[in-house]
Amino acid sequence: MSSRGHDLPVRPVTTSEIPDWIRALNTGFLRTPTVDEAELADRTGYIDPSRTLAAFDDDRCVATFRSFPQELTAVGGTPVPADAITNVSVTATHRRRGLLTRMMDQDLAAAKERGDVVATLIAAEYRIYGRYGFGPATTATQWAIDVQRTGLDPRWSGPEDGGRIDLVDAADVRKLGPELHDRLRRGLPGAIDRDDRWWRVATGAVRPGRVPWHDPFYAVYRAPGGEVAGLAPYTCDDTWTDAKQPGDTATVRGLIATTPAAERALWQHVCSLDWVTRVKSGWRSPDDLLPHFLPDPRAATITSQADWLWVRVLDVVRAMEARSYEGEGTLVFEVTDAAGLAGGRYRLDASAHGASCAPTTESAELALDVRELASLWLGDASASRFAALGLVREERAGAARVADALLRTSRRPWCPDIF
Repeated sequence: MSSRGHDLPVRPVTTSEIPDWIRALNTGFLRTPTVDEAELADRTGYIDPSRTLAAFDDDRCVATFRSFPQELTAVGGTPVPADAITNVSVTATHRRRGLLTRMMDQDLAAAKERGDVVATLIAAEYRIYGRYGFGPATTATQWAIDVQRTGLDPRWSGPEDGGRIDLVDAADVRKLGPELHDRLRRGLPGAIDRDDRWWRVATGAVRPGRVPWHDPFYAVYRAPGGEVAGLAPYTCDDTWTDAKQPGDTATVRGLIATTPAAERALWQHVCSLDWVTRVKSGWRSPDDLLPHFLPDPRAATITSQADWLWVRVLDVVRAMEARSYEGEGTLVFEVTDAAGLAGGRYRLDASAHGASCAPTTESAELALDVRELASLWLGDASASRFAALGLVREERAGAARVADALLRTSRRPWCPDIF
């Protein structure tokens, strides 16, 4: 094995190199490195070799990187084209040689040339991606619900609003789910699109990887008019105490709902299941309504909370003009971007009726790195907090408060998916 690093070729893979690329990916993620036929057939079916990068040492793949087209919902509901990055790894023998930097630079330059507004990823490790201009833009939270403490009526048998809950099969979910999710994501900043393969994997029609599949139950909420407004997949274990008392845990796998009524009814359905004494929520928005659907919100305990979707702005003007604003005002801000993709000074004029953003020579009121801009763009982060932390600089006193009044949102952004 060569000791070279900076001169190793980094390039898109060919179809014949995909097995070696998968082996390197599995190695980087500390999975069994062997590649079985099922995994090869599955990945070959959706990988675009032109957007699947690798570094090679002699004939062996030692680093992996893949991107694919994505739509990300901006504040206000406008979808913007995104460069979704995933499957990033560098083999342990080839770390600290600049391979990730070269793959990232190549991919982001191509995304900028394509006209993508942002790039996105889910960061496995926090400290890696800030140096490439990414900033954490959404947070995800998990709750555990002690059902017996909720205060919910144990005799509950269905929604009181005229709606209904039905259990459906996986084939029904593949028919009903895409349209439901599309309605949801149009109003949810931070949400991303789901393709047909996503639904096939989520319902067991395609079973990638080596994790055993267990068919979930699928509960669907139908509004009084018959429209599907919510979906809750969940599994249950089989736990009994020594005293022959049931103690099952129901684990929810990505409940989605377009109305609070649908959301409330689905959570109450899961909490009303006979034998279930504990419910695990799965990843939810950090300001999810879930705890407050319960008469005793303390019955829902946060078990995990962490950064989730990371964003990298590639086109400042289009990003700022794509989103909506709850306030009205003007802000001149200067963006630093070491990669040279989105830096410059810009003037934002925003109101509830729309916004314009353009390069300007006016004096900057706020100075920040492109990674902080990414965190602010979806409305979750605070420029005032960043200023207190020394991450943004006020060139005019009070500019951070102006930025917060323009950029922050009444509900927090959320990305329900991992990729």
